[in-house]
Amino acid sequence: MSEYESNSSVDAAYDEYVMPIWKSLNVPVKRAHGCTLEDFDGNEYLDAFSGISVTNVGHGNDAVVDAAKAQLEEFVHGCSYVHPNEPVATLAETIADVTPGDLQKTFFCNSGTEAVEGAIKLARKYTGSKEIVALEMGFHGRTLGSLALTGNNAYKRGMAPTLNDVSHARAPYSYRCPDCRGDGCDSSCADELEHVIGTHTSGDIAAVVVEPVMGEAGIVVPPAGWLERVQEIAHDHGALLIADEVQTGYGRTGELFASSHFDIEPDILTQAKGIANGLPLGAFTASRKIADAFESGDHLSTFGGNPVACAAALATIEQLQDGLVEDARDHGQWLESELNSLEEKYDAVGQTRGLGLMWGVELVDPDETGPRGVAPVPDSDLASTVSDHLLEESAIVVGVGGYYKNVLRLQPPLTISREQLERVVAALDRALEAV
Repeated sequence: MSEYESNSSVDAAYDEYVMPIWKSLNVPVKRAHGCTLEDFDGNEYLDAFSGISVTNVGHGNDAVVDAAKAQLEEFVHGCSYVHPNEPVATLAETIADVTPGDLQKTFFCNSGTEAVEGAIKLARKYTGSKEIVALEMGFHGRTLGSLALTGNNAYKRGMAPTLNDVSHARAPYSYRCPDCRGDGCDSSCADELEHVIGTHTSGDIAAVVVEPVMGEAGIVVPPAGWLERVQEIAHDHGALLIADEVQTGYGRTGELFASSHFDIEPDILTQAKGIANGLPLGAFTASRKIADAFESGDHLSTFGGNPVACAAALATIEQLQDGLVEDARDHGQWLESELNSLEEKYDAVGQTRGLGLMWGVELVDPDETGPRGVAPVPDSDLASTVSDHLLEESAIVVGVGGYYKNVLRLQPPLTISREQLERVVAALDRALEAV
């Protein structure tokens, strides 16, 4: 029996005993199922954020819970890199089957940040090179190595120095691009990467790291041809392309992996978040040739590949392949049309963009020109106000993010119904009208 009987008692415990990092949504959760959250005061909320794009097959998914319970009754831990076991072996084989290209061998860890760190180590070992290029506004984690790749100083203040030999190229953010000026982007913008390599590096490039759709940047979707050109440039310099699919993977964009929307084959692919529907698990997968650059002792994780989490991941993938990925694609097409209508209706909606069930609504002050003289000024206060209105008036949870903190993030469980999505859009319309 929980000693906490109200939202206020949980908040008080957080204030007293939990490090003061972040309580942005501040909805204390007592239980959750499907797309619904319930707090300690008995209030119910429609979750359109999935715990930062994690519970892709819905909170408390019966198949995932049953798989985890069954493994709990067998054994919980033996260190999967000391004692080989069936859940790890089966999941690794499954990932080889479902990932794009010839990706074959997987290393399991505990989080997306660890997956990115491991992928960088593998790229350096395989290529013999040291430098990394990432994107401005990109997000790859908060440990010192992954933080160096993250292109936003809001996450870095007070944390320098981080990993050396990291450079950043311009993100494909056409809405605020001084060259495209909001008129749409083309693949020629990817040539910025060539310029960065030529001016900011010594040419000793191990990898270029990109999110196929940039989540924390505000759901930025690259134009056709952009990612293909980035991979071409990376390979021309002897570097690997690392696709960071921590947030975009496991059905989120209407494909099992967002890389499949583009004509690329990542050399290394990182995964976490939706992989086990909420149980802590991360992974990075590479081709046999690249993976075998790791020698015994090069990398290890005591809890990586926990058999309970791996059993949950296998059940998650089965659920996704049983129609949920297609549902995300269909819902995304409907949502695109609805959000485009809101963009036309409200001047404060600067742009809507996304794929599948990963959508951003960028809010602006239409009367003032924004950074670099491109697009209206970002309105973070409006985004916060609209988010609060959705929570307080309609009991709907959405995220707020983007480089300028002015983007509403809609990333619900892929199990969401059309009726529930209609409720989200209608509530968003009312919130924009009200504020």
